[in-house]
Amino acid sequence: MPRMKRKTSAMSGRVATLRLGALLALSLAGLAGCGSLADKGKTYAPQEKFASGETYSRLFDAGPAKVCKSARLALLSQGYLVTTNEASLVEGKKNFQPEAGSHLEMVIRVVCVPDAPDGAISLAFAAAVQDTYVVRRVSTSASVGVGAIGSLSVPFGETSEGLTKVGSQTIASSEFYDKLFALIKGYIGEDEVAPGG
Repeated sequence: MPRMKRKTSAMSGRVATLRLGALLALSLAGLAGCGSLADKGKTYAPQEKFASGETYSRLFDAGPAKVCKSARLALLSQGYLVTTNEASLVEGKKNFQPEAGSHLEMVIRVVCVPDAPDGAISLAFAAAVQDTYVVRRVSTSASVGVGAIGSLSVPFGETSEGLTKVGSQTIASSEFYDKLFALIKGYIGEDEVAPGG
């Protein structure tokens, strides 16, 4: 009988240790969960300052259709692929690779609206967004069924690459837009020159 008592007390000691270990693991998981919840609830102040609109807009002595046509020619002249071409809206995109493993995509949108009752003066609004991508490598693995053990995941040794978007930013440089609008204005001027003159 004393031997049985010793065995029972040893087992109850192991059970208590297991319970303590499980409780500790749950507590740590709870703390980790609280940390990730705190990160998800992070807030940012409004980034927009609503300053003067001169950075993103210009007046042109031409109708909206003519200004947007010139914007399309300006984008094409710089190697942009024009994805939208309407009388009042032009959008183009271009890809860049500043270094191995990093890719940028620039999307420029120009909206043309009349600014005079007769439509002879237009206001062009431009906005450029630059998206940043990085190359991520993912190794592939396969599951193999093994009789008594069950399924076993075995790495194949193959890796596939894909682009992952890591950032997106609206270009806010006034110099950037000055050059874009100057290029558009140049195409409006060229359109007005008589053929052969």
